[in-house]
Formats: sequence, C-alpha cells, structure tokens
Amino acid sequence: MNADSWQALALTLKLATVTSIILLLIAVPLAWWLSRWRHPLKALVQALIALPLILPPTVLGFYLLLVFSPQSPAGQFLSSLFDTQLAFSFTGILVASIIYSLPFAVQPVYQAFSSVEQTYLDTAKTLGLSPWQCFSMVVAPLSKSGFFTAFILVFAHTIGEFGVILMIGGNIPGETRVLSVALFDQVESLQFDQAHQISLLLVVFSLLVLSALFYFNRRQKS
Repeated sequence: MNADSWQALALTLKLATVTSIILLLIAVPLAWWLSRWRHPLKALVQALIALPLILPPTVLGFYLLLVFSPQSPAGQFLSSLFDTQLAFSFTGILVASIIYSLPFAVQPVYQAFSSVEQTYLDTAKTLGLSPWQCFSMVVAPLSKSGFFTAFILVFAHTIGEFGVILMIGGNIPGETRVLSVALFDQVESLQFDQAHQISLLLVVFSLLVLSALFYFNRRQKS
C-alpha cells in the first residue's frame, strides 16, 4: 500500500478504537437499564436503538449532515459543545460512528444481562450486597462475553463503515479519509492494484476478527 493508504489505515484504527471504547461505556448502563425496565414503550426504545441496522447508511448520514450543519440550531450547539465544526471533521465522523454502531454495542450486552438469572441477584441481595456490588461482583463477571462481543463487533463494524463516513466527513486526507473511503477513491481513479491490496486487508481482518469472536464464545460456553 502507498503512504496515503497507510495514513487511511491509521485513521481507521483510531476511529474504530475510540468508537468502541465510547460505545462500550454507553452500552453497559443503557443495556442494564433496558434489561431491568418493564414498560410498554420499551419496544419502541429498542427499535430506535436498532434502527441503524436496517436504515440505509446514506439516509442516516444525510440527516446527521443536516443536524451537524453550522446553519442549524443543533449544529451551532454541537459546534460550541465540541469546540469544532462537526461536518467534514474527525469529531463528526466519530459522532456518526457512535450513532451508527450503537446497536452493535447494545444488543450483545443486553442479551448478556438478560441471561443472568434473577436468583443470582436475589441471593446477592440477601447477602447484603449493594446494587453496585451486585452488578460488579455478579452481573459483570457473568456478562463478560457480551462485553467482549460488543467491543469486537463495534470495532469491526467501524472498520467497514463507508456511507455514513462519506456523507459526514467527505474524503479529506488525514482527517476523514478512512480505509473504506480510500478504497472507493482507488477504484474511482482506476488504481486497481492499490484497491486490491486494501480489499484483501479488509477481508483478512474481518476473517480474523470473526474467528477470534467465535473462538472466544465457544470457550466461554465450554
């Protein structure tokens, strides 16, 4: 790969790592709340969280672009909050990635929390453990496979993001040109050798990530 592709790879890994860490911090309390919440609106909330799974990335990117626009009230507020313009910036594609990958973080953690038997929590309470102690000493150890799965899925999903990134960030070298956008750029400019190298790298990476995920989950069940 050329220098531009390596720069895109470094930016992609940075985006995927930061997105995965932030989303794990968001997904754990959100999934725990959902797993305990009993309300008729729960299905609607879950549908909103899962919406990016079926919504075309360009649709999500289009509306985020409108929200991030400096001309919109929301865009002005967000620009002042992050002290930068979100559209066509790394911060912008980071926020977009967090929204787009949210279901990949919440769903595995939610399933892990939901599988924890209530009897474990009841026993912990009878032993005098506080709610935080119940979570940290009982729920978290039993749900670690969900945490791992969420982190890996978000990381891998962010690596392959294209539509949302292109809509929000465009194709700015060193700022928003991630590996998937660089691949598109190489194909558009008919540099198929470079495109093949990037594509092969993404295929190998995806295979290794999925293999590690399946191996870890199999070890957890055995």
